[in-house]
Amino acid sequence: MKPFRAFLLLSFLVVVVFMFSYHLRQPSYWESVVQSQDAVAQVFSSSSSTHSIGNGDRTVDNSGQHSKPGENGESHFDQYPVLKQPIWSVPDPGSEMPPMDAFVLSKAMIEVRAEKNVIAVTFANFAFLDFVINWVKHLTEYEVSNILVGAMDSKLLEALFWKGVPVFNMGSNVSTIDVGWGSPQFHKMGREKVILVNTFLSFGYELLICDTDMIFFQNPLPYFERYQSADLLTSSDEVVNSVDDDRLEIWDRSGAAYNIGILYWRSTGRTRSFAKEWLLLLLENDEIWDQNGFDDLLREKLGPSVDNTSGLFYAHHGELKLGILPVSLFCNGHTFFIQELYKKLNLLPYAVHATFQFGGTEGKRHRLREAKHFYDPPEYYNTPGGYIIFNSSIPEALLNGGLHTVESHFNLVNYQLVQIRTAFSIASILNRTLILPSLWCRFDRLWYGHNGKLDGTKTHQPFLCPLDHVFDIHQMLAELDNLEFGPGIGFREYSFLENPLLPHEVKTSVLKVELCNEHSNGCSRQAMSPSAGVLKLPKNSTEYQLITTFDAYKDYKILQFSTAEDAFGGFSDVVREAKFKQRIKMYTGIWCCVLDKTPGHIYYDIYWDLKPNWRPLPPATPEDDHKPQ
Repeated sequence: MKPFRAFLLLSFLVVVVFMFSYHLRQPSYWESVVQSQDAVAQVFSSSSSTHSIGNGDRTVDNSGQHSKPGENGESHFDQYPVLKQPIWSVPDPGSEMPPMDAFVLSKAMIEVRAEKNVIAVTFANFAFLDFVINWVKHLTEYEVSNILVGAMDSKLLEALFWKGVPVFNMGSNVSTIDVGWGSPQFHKMGREKVILVNTFLSFGYELLICDTDMIFFQNPLPYFERYQSADLLTSSDEVVNSVDDDRLEIWDRSGAAYNIGILYWRSTGRTRSFAKEWLLLLLENDEIWDQNGFDDLLREKLGPSVDNTSGLFYAHHGELKLGILPVSLFCNGHTFFIQELYKKLNLLPYAVHATFQFGGTEGKRHRLREAKHFYDPPEYYNTPGGYIIFNSSIPEALLNGGLHTVESHFNLVNYQLVQIRTAFSIASILNRTLILPSLWCRFDRLWYGHNGKLDGTKTHQPFLCPLDHVFDIHQMLAELDNLEFGPGIGFREYSFLENPLLPHEVKTSVLKVELCNEHSNGCSRQAMSPSAGVLKLPKNSTEYQLITTFDAYKDYKILQFSTAEDAFGGFSDVVREAKFKQRIKMYTGIWCCVLDKTPGHIYYDIYWDLKPNWRPLPPATPEDDHKPQ
């Protein structure tokens, strides 16, 4: 532990540097978050005024009581009853939005929302509005309403206000767009999360703070209440569970990184001290990622166990009481989407954090859509032009035949890629949104070399793999130049038709399309009328034939093909075909990775079957390391 005097000196210097670095902001960050510079000093003060509540070592910090008069940062929250309405209560039509100083975070604002001294918080910029709404809706579904959302820009703040979501102004002035993982803006957002933790703890509240790319499946607060002596409960990147029930993970058998996407803090002297040290560490070094700093500080001294039953253990300087949330209940992206650990253990999970995925923000959104746990707007479920879906079938030998190897994995995926290519072709021709089939894989995907399945995990082979394991979702959604790549092709997740948000009028407007041999009975192109909702379509119909056939059935919301095999006979327009190929070649991603090979990734090729010598091999030279041509 650093000497106390040195720590105080360092704290003072960091506060000075911090305030100077933010002096150009109007309002300054700390004015907008904790009302005044007095509150900043209070957060870092070792002699803050406190009083005891609850357990003997739990305290409430009164820093929220030391703000300056109104013109110097005092919140005007109390002057606007509209800000105290129940969550989802939309302001009356014609009403005016309160001024920005009414949205300054204050103790009064938190008191209105907190229940049992607990507040649930997330924060974002406008690019993540839909994630914020999704997060809030999943909590309120389970009657959790003690919620506040930090807005990092005024655009998000205004949007949430008009939707009836309790929001406060972080005054961060960050970009309203998705800044991208690992970017300088991303790291800045992470540091402001740590500032929020310090702020809420200084006000004396228990804090559930979450990233927006996670959701809850039930009210988590009763679970946290079970561990009253815990200072801090953290989620984890661990993929091998150490318990098969709802206990905390066994700390000395759970060695993966702690994950700050789900954290439950109690306002104790130990947590406030740790949170301050965490913030100081990040302010000292811009290169440190917030999660790495968190992990490193906690691991300075681990153990022993607090007792023989709770699962809590000592961390940080051997004083903070820490617990690791079970990865089968507070799931990461691997234990939920890949292993489906909760199903194998017959448990109802509390939450999932969309980690262990490969598609950026778009990939996270699609993962949650595949799980039917993303609240999209109504137009997502009733797209102009309608939808098209192809029933898929996979030979048993490809799924389970022989050993699980790189070759058998690619044999399985490649078989599906040909069908998906056909499906995209017909969807593009008919200007319909493609409902993708489920994808099956034999090998897991990671960021490093492995044998197809992580040791100790409960991953079944083959498994239903997320779209981002095979496809580059970012490219699928990119606004590519129509002159070069042809028109975009909309798509939906494989579970789309099972989503309870799908309107009845869409779900029931289905034309089934069965492929048949052209010269067989009832399969003539001259007599094509649906019988009992089923249309007989000759195999290998061309672009022109498909357009002329289905022009009469535009009013059907869904075309459901019996199969994609032999469904398409080719493009009639060679220019359109060339553009389609340019587009679709961009859609596939990589598998990673072959053991002991650099680079070890292998590109998927949606036209692999047209290349007689194609084999699943990593790039042989740097010049070969690119998407298929």
